Amino acid sequence: MTLVAIIMVLVVIVMLIGVPVGLAFGFGGFILLFLTGLDPRFAIPAAFRNLESYTLLALPLFIMAGGLMRDADISRRLIAFSMSFLGRIRGGLGMVCVVSCTIFGAISGSASAAIAAIGSVIIPEMVNQGYPRGYSTGLVAASSMLALLIPPSIPMIVFAMTAQISILAGFLSTLVPGLLMMTAYCAINFFMTRKMKNIQLAPHIPLKDSVRAIGNSTRHAGWALFMPVLVLGGIYGGVFTPTEAAAMSAFYAVVVGFGFYRTMRFRSMCLNIKNSMITSGVVMILLFFILMVSRILVTYQVPQQLTNLIFAFTKNKYIVLLMLNVILLLMGMLVDDVSGNILSAAILLPIAKSVGIDPIHFAAISVTNLSLGNITPPCAPMLYLAGLIGGNLPLNEYIKPAAYFMIFGALPVILAVTYVPEFALVLVNLVLR
Repeated sequence: MTLVAIIMVLVVIVMLIGVPVGLAFGFGGFILLFLTGLDPRFAIPAAFRNLESYTLLALPLFIMAGGLMRDADISRRLIAFSMSFLGRIRGGLGMVCVVSCTIFGAISGSASAAIAAIGSVIIPEMVNQGYPRGYSTGLVAASSMLALLIPPSIPMIVFAMTAQISILAGFLSTLVPGLLMMTAYCAINFFMTRKMKNIQLAPHIPLKDSVRAIGNSTRHAGWALFMPVLVLGGIYGGVFTPTEAAAMSAFYAVVVGFGFYRTMRFRSMCLNIKNSMITSGVVMILLFFILMVSRILVTYQVPQQLTNLIFAFTKNKYIVLLMLNVILLLMGMLVDDVSGNILSAAILLPIAKSVGIDPIHFAAISVTNLSLGNITPPCAPMLYLAGLIGGNLPLNEYIKPAAYFMIFGALPVILAVTYVPEFALVLVNLVLR
């Protein structure tokens, strides 16, 4: 246990000096193999076997689908659709940002795709309407969490594969938390924008014209809005497996981009496929090394030892849940959500099970916590990406508004999901059990 702890600290130090997460875990894994004398043929083939998963094939396909939908000019149509409902409310454009990220999450399952697609369009528009650029950027960064909670969710696919639980149940477990967080963000935005005197409101128009505008925006965004219905309806209706749904979403994005919207170009499609392959390759290398390390940790009973260590302090279920939340939040500050969810499923899930936590409930706890880690320094990849999209802003200009949404929006939802299991399990029980 002591040796493992030292190696894990070394892995964290290597990550903090700039080594990619996957390579840092590979470095730690091979050191563990060398120092413990464990036969590499025990850990390495097991990691390969886990990668040879039909379910895991959904991961690169959803990554590709998200990029293709971005190239198909989906984001502008989703923003126009949301504007037709919310544009004349004070702070309405901020709500449009939140709702658009939510809908785009139901299309792509990727926070980075949501920031790139929605942020690049909405931030300049918010600035033009009088919103501070730092506030707009912080709101986009915080809203990117929603893309990871609304199914299909790439981090949930990874957690479910590692924990060997139903991906369908995992998807449903974060849907209610995602909608709760969307509502909380809209409410926070409403109160924060009341103090912004320079915000321009859309001119009032008669009800008849408003209904017509809603109808037009719905018609223009209709093919984009149908994609979540197709994917999720197909999955829960038993028509598609998650992997088949991912392939269908990529195919649908190409058909919509070329055939209906006619905004996609062959060259951009090829470039997107190439970038998706690179991203998927990076994710697979990351998965391989973390799965290898997880195999070693399980072999040396690290999860059981951590359970005993926690139980030495308390066996109270609610205090254990609080401790797991703190561990997940700290983990999210250091590693990305994909690698964090693999480690959570391999190491922390046994602890949760030992105090009677449903694995699907813990999946929701893990994904919501580690999604917050995407915008929590020092790593915070989505926070920095939003700053880049927002115009290379220095962190101090947008960290404060982002923190308001994290503290008053994300954290209460995380605590609610943790201590009220029904938020995670109500749809699972209704649909699948």
